[in-house]
Amino acid sequence: SLARFVVEVVEQLDTSALENAYRGGGSAPYPPKMMLALLFYCYAQGIFSSRKIERATYEWIPVIYLAGGWHPDHDSINRFRKRFLSELGLIFVMILQIAHGLGVFKLGEISLDGTKIKANASKHKAMSWAYACRLEEQLRTEVEDLLKRAETENAKAGKEFDLPAEMARREQRLEKIAEIKAELETRAQARYEQEQADYDAKLVERAAKEAERGRKLGGRVPKAPEPGPRPQDQVNFTDPDARILPTSGGGFIQGYNAQASVEIETLLIVGQHMSQKSNDKQEVEPALAELNTLPEAFGKVERAALDNGYFSAANVEKIVAQEIEPYIASARQNHNPTLEERQDVPGQGAANPTPVEAVPPSPSVLSSEVDRPANPTPVEAMQQRMKTAQGKTFYAKRKSTVEPVFGIIKEVMGFRHFLLRGFEAVKGEWTLVCIAYNLKRLCALNT
Repeated sequence: SLARFVVEVVEQLDTSALENAYRGGGSAPYPPKMMLALLFYCYAQGIFSSRKIERATYEWIPVIYLAGGWHPDHDSINRFRKRFLSELGLIFVMILQIAHGLGVFKLGEISLDGTKIKANASKHKAMSWAYACRLEEQLRTEVEDLLKRAETENAKAGKEFDLPAEMARREQRLEKIAEIKAELETRAQARYEQEQADYDAKLVERAAKEAERGRKLGGRVPKAPEPGPRPQDQVNFTDPDARILPTSGGGFIQGYNAQASVEIETLLIVGQHMSQKSNDKQEVEPALAELNTLPEAFGKVERAALDNGYFSAANVEKIVAQEIEPYIASARQNHNPTLEERQDVPGQGAANPTPVEAVPPSPSVLSSEVDRPANPTPVEAMQQRMKTAQGKTFYAKRKSTVEPVFGIIKEVMGFRHFLLRGFEAVKGEWTLVCIAYNLKRLCALNT
């Protein structure tokens, strides 16, 4: 039973940080371990609302067992969840330590990916830069018209015009628009600095290639980024930290970019973090930082598989610097490659394929040393590995590891949007979701 397993795991956790947070005054608090077990189990079973969790303590036999006869009200459940969000990161690692102690997993090979999850906010409750500028101009024009109209209305006998109320209403809206524009300008400046750094790196890389080849490269020259907000940039009124993000199936959502590093052998989440960026290229560094915080007893990550969204020379170099072998697709790959492409091996083009029987199953074909340049860059070395049989086999595991994890979280557990608002709260809730998934997975691995 998952409920019994959750209780056994939670009993092993060091919850002194949570218990010491209570001062001891007033009525006795609900036992922190009971509250944790309640949240973990309910999230694993797709019960996220505090009101539904409260009702489950009366109706669901496993939840009644977990609560031990207690019936915390929804306010207490919600306050506990919000209060101890920051402590969940330590509990996430403690559960991994328990899994390692059981001999279930050891770090070695991981897959990294991200998924867009809706925020607790509507994308229609927002204001874009273009609309803010247009509305600001309209309100200023209305203020001038009101002043002119006030003179006319006051001149008429028997009629009064409430100028202060009309002016105050528009002044308040102008102040709110000014705040929105200031926030958009701050975000635009941060984006410009990042894009400028990427642009400079591309120019340096392009210049190095031109010097190596002794000629100018063809194709488009990288375009310099433009500073300032863009017309479509917007701020949400309900959750200002949420961003408009494109989805893989087309369209946009108001949400966050949730990242997870999954251990390939066990499908356990070993690293997770939250991002407001739509582009995954900037998520490699924080993912590596999360992995570096894990205990040394877990072992060391040796190989990592990432999709094309993470590819850049800088990211490859960062992964190599951590002594991890990266496998990142440098371009979109076809789902149904031709026979020639399947038979293609390093040093042999697909246009002139070698027959299957002519390719001996020797280490030379499986090794990343086949036809490698004399002094390959990290990207060239990685691309060479990706062409080998071993490289293709390892990279293919990505689709059957990290992507199913997101499928289980969204479809089986039913977590498709955050309940909390604000970046810090959402980051904590994503940690809670990952803990619930890990407990669900660990229970299956331990049987």
